Amino acid sequence: QVQLVESGGGLVQPGDSLRLSCADSGRTSSIYYMGWFRQAPGKEREFVARISAGGNIITYADSVKGRFTISRDKAKNAVYLQMDTLKPEDTAVYYCAASSLFTTLQSQYPYWGQGTQVTVSS
Repeated sequence: QVQLVESGGGLVQPGDSLRLSCADSGRTSSIYYMGWFRQAPGKEREFVARISAGGNIITYADSVKGRFTISRDKAKNAVYLQMDTLKPEDTAVYYCAASSLFTTLQSQYPYWGQGTQVTVSS
């Protein structure tokens, strides 16, 4: 059973960096594709980044390309999202999710964490 827990969110200023972590206490996520999504206040949840099971295929949303980096450590059953040059519009609850498919569609991710809040404000 995949059990995902995010951490690393917080309040930062524009231009700062944060690193989000997603740990799988069920220790089964190494076989899954992993994704990061976010939901800003009053908006629908949106795709941010995804990484293949082997870590060699990565996709980003255009809004974060060049600023965010997704990675995974299969030995630790963990996925990370390094967020640099943060902007106020990056403010959202960030979720990690696991899927047996390499997809950006939320509906095809059956496993989700509880989310971690990221606030970018001066």
